[in-house]
Amino acid sequence: VQLQASGGGLVQPGGSLRLSCAASGGIFSRNYMGWYRQAPGRQRELVARITSGGSTRYADSMKGRFTISRDNARNTVYLQMESLKPEDTAVYYCAFKDSYTGYPDYWGQGTEVTVSS
Repeated sequence: VQLQASGGGLVQPGGSLRLSCAASGGIFSRNYMGWYRQAPGRQRELVARITSGGSTRYADSMKGRFTISRDNARNTVYLQMESLKPEDTAVYYCAFKDSYTGYPDYWGQGTEVTVSS
């Protein structure tokens, strides 16, 4: 499975960004796609993920500000980020798993999000 992410960049605090990630390759119907992030000096952490059945899971700090969605026909996942804070600055990684649970098996190349005035 190959993952191609896009949409990162520089945004001011309080601003919005939308990340996209398209998956290609041997994709089974039962899977999840999602986003993790890693800030400098910190461990990679879950942002949000969504199954092919539409169930979502968010990290507590992102609930209410971030929305994950997907287009199964296009094997594409989106992350709409609102009310961004400086602490959201990180490299965001698209992730894929050929099941509904467990740690991702595949990773995208990462897209950088910087929240700064």
